[in-house]
Amino acid sequence: MKLLQFLLFSIISISVFVSCANNVLKPIEKITPILDTIEVSLGINQIAVWSKSLEGKRVAVVANQTSAFNEVHLVDTLISLGVDLQCVFAPEHGFRGDHDAGASVENGIDKNTGLPIYSLHGNYKKPKKEWLDSLDVIVFDIQDVGVRFYTYISTLHYVMEAAAENDVKLLLLDRPNIHDGYVDGPVLDKQFKSFIGMHPVPVVYGMTIGEYGRMINGEGWLKDSMKCELDVIQVKNYIRGTWDSLEISPSPNLPNIQSIKLYPSLCFFEGTTVSVGRGTDYPFQVYGAPHLENYTFSFIPVSKPGFSKYPKHENVKCNGADFRLENSDTLKEIDWSFLVNAYQQSKAKKSFFLKNNFINLLAGTDSLKAWLKLDYTNQQIKESYQSELDEFKLIRSKYLYYKE
Repeated sequence: MKLLQFLLFSIISISVFVSCANNVLKPIEKITPILDTIEVSLGINQIAVWSKSLEGKRVAVVANQTSAFNEVHLVDTLISLGVDLQCVFAPEHGFRGDHDAGASVENGIDKNTGLPIYSLHGNYKKPKKEWLDSLDVIVFDIQDVGVRFYTYISTLHYVMEAAAENDVKLLLLDRPNIHDGYVDGPVLDKQFKSFIGMHPVPVVYGMTIGEYGRMINGEGWLKDSMKCELDVIQVKNYIRGTWDSLEISPSPNLPNIQSIKLYPSLCFFEGTTVSVGRGTDYPFQVYGAPHLENYTFSFIPVSKPGFSKYPKHENVKCNGADFRLENSDTLKEIDWSFLVNAYQQSKAKKSFFLKNNFINLLAGTDSLKAWLKLDYTNQQIKESYQSELDEFKLIRSKYLYYKE
């Protein structure tokens, strides 16, 4: 890595890289493609492989703050290569990743490049036809988390669908994710389909986003079973399940590796009256609520605009559990005991689940709620969905690029 950084900085002025601290894109000088000098090479870093396919093409990108390598953003790379860049499509959390979860993101103009930014998490989840009329290729590069209810794969679906409808090619620069090495959780029942779960896959589906796009195409999940012209630039020399890196936070409330590893287990609390630490400095590393008993740890959520403007139990003491210092290296499955213990310790079981039944959308089934009410253990919950998980693994195996 140090050698690659030295080479990059020898050809790129230090004054023109992307400032990750401020999430501001700045133009850079001409980039000369260089040979990979690290064992694992992300799709974005293989400039010599994919840049020729963009020559003479009208191009858009689906990107956010994670669409970078060694502090050089994809947008800056494309501009430096002389690519005819038309616009940017921004997913949930916005182009710079500074919008709260679920917040509507407006269209705009990037102040540094003058490029139009079209939001795919505002009035439209799917790119409008008029946004694609002047395009030949869309480049997709976003750091995914590998969990069904993390919405970047839903954005990928709609971008693929719009591309297929408008004869636009999709070039996907693949990246590993921390959860691509295991499969766990209930498979989504189609009656609970939503933007946080569009496909019949488990909570953790064990695939990179490039593999997932390949599965969307192969399983005919696009409207009318259309096929998107999809070209995936695979990660070089990658062994599945070995990725443990986070150069840039994928969203405001997943600030570090620990939060991402705990995310598949803790996110179900979002469908309950229990907080997962939104409004603290350690979201998705704790849980708690005023109605929980027999816990020694506590925290008080406060408003943090851009992260959690109106957190659950704002300014109220929440009793619960703290996982910031727990060893999560062996967490290769969903731990249902967090949810089981909190439900059993709650003195407000009748109001434990939100009235909107959001937990059913997160789980992809209404069975999880029933299992908790029946006091199922962690192991009993796992056993309840194993047969459907085995069926999914057979489907998944057809689309994998990388070895275990």
